[in-house]
Amino acid sequence: MKSPPAAPLAPAQAPPQAAQAPLPFREMLAFGCGDFASVLYWQTFMRYLPYYYTDVFGITAGALATMLLVSRIFDGVNDPMLGMVADRTESRWGKFRPFILFGCVPFALFGVLTFTTPGFGPTGKLVWAYLTYNALMVLYTTVNIPYTALMGVMTSDPVERTRLASIKFVFAFSAGMVISAALLPMVSALGGDKDPQRGWQLSFVVVGLVAVGFFLVTAFGTKERVQTPPEENTSVLRDLKHLVSNQAWVLLLGTTLTWILFVALRSSVSTHYFKYFVFNGAPETPLPFLGHSFTLEGLVSTFNTLGQAASVAGVVVVGLIAPKLPKRGLFVGLFALQIVSTASYYFLRPGQLGAIFALEILGNFLGAPLPVLMWAMYADTADFGEWKTGRRTTALVFSASTMSQKVGWALGAFVAFQLLQLVGFVANEHPSEAVKGSLVRLMSLYPAALGVLSIVVFLFYPLNEARVAEISEELK
Repeated sequence: MKSPPAAPLAPAQAPPQAAQAPLPFREMLAFGCGDFASVLYWQTFMRYLPYYYTDVFGITAGALATMLLVSRIFDGVNDPMLGMVADRTESRWGKFRPFILFGCVPFALFGVLTFTTPGFGPTGKLVWAYLTYNALMVLYTTVNIPYTALMGVMTSDPVERTRLASIKFVFAFSAGMVISAALLPMVSALGGDKDPQRGWQLSFVVVGLVAVGFFLVTAFGTKERVQTPPEENTSVLRDLKHLVSNQAWVLLLGTTLTWILFVALRSSVSTHYFKYFVFNGAPETPLPFLGHSFTLEGLVSTFNTLGQAASVAGVVVVGLIAPKLPKRGLFVGLFALQIVSTASYYFLRPGQLGAIFALEILGNFLGAPLPVLMWAMYADTADFGEWKTGRRTTALVFSASTMSQKVGWALGAFVAFQLLQLVGFVANEHPSEAVKGSLVRLMSLYPAALGVLSIVVFLFYPLNEARVAEISEELK
């Protein structure tokens, strides 16, 4: 690949003495733009992709469960491979920014293809779904792994990293708010009531154009400061051995996997929960709430939008208090409260919309800071690994961590839709009591149990603020 002129991009490496200087706020904002672009897709994957595939594209819950399991595990395995490639990349643009710069356009194109419904039979549709969705996720990995690792090389200051993570997730949840509020109405507007398939396709033309613009802001607006001397004959096996011997990273990985399962069970079926439990399988009949009549699209969009708005508020609050409180204690306290709010869904009935919305807002406010704290701690584990071994593998640390997220999403979606298949769920048909009961448990008790397990794993995490500061000083 021939390199274009480097002048428009910021220098790939800043002088070593600048590494501890406070990050300019505009650069933090530029970094956050990358997560805005990524989450336009990730929020769709979490909230709407299963609904799109079962109720619009037209595949069964069982076929969807298997496809998501196979595809996401395949994609998750790619994460550490891409991370090792990124760690070994040397270019005039740095290690990580070239992947964002050159990967964002193909990524957007395959987003359109994934949300295109071909005029094939059931087998042809399933093949199309496998091909386009897997290609999309490989391209998502190509862009997102280097983007995520970028946080570890923009600064080595743990407080600055927490601020950077806070900015990242403000943008992430803002993108989630945009998708929650706009995607279903945009699908309806662009496709009309009679052609939702075209509405989904055209909507992702719009989403793709917006995402490319935000990715380019990140590529052109950030700098890679933290660097280590180049190492000859670096061994992939040695890097993997160093990674799995990093106790702090292993425990944080286990925490992330179980936390993602906690989130994925609920998110995978939230639209189905409204359609088949709250609306009792009759989405054409509007429901009264707060003096208005809501369609399924309107109620789900409002529910998800308010949840994402609460997430933004939670991230802003943690950005203000995180420097004053230990990350470990804050993580456990917030997570425990979120688990209680999630379990409470089990006691709600379809007509209790006020309580359903209130618990979603509370749960998102409490839970939004958790990934902020985890990603800041992943940067700390990269420092810990370098301190132990002398080898820094920032992208591998983050990519193997995102692998756990994708495996978690795969398992969560697989379990959710297999359970629905077992109780006789059929898309667009009136739900049985068994289907509605399964949806309620998937929104409440099952994820709550996984949340408790996640906290238990995290209690063994060994790094605190004092230890991280010692390691940072020794690395200098």
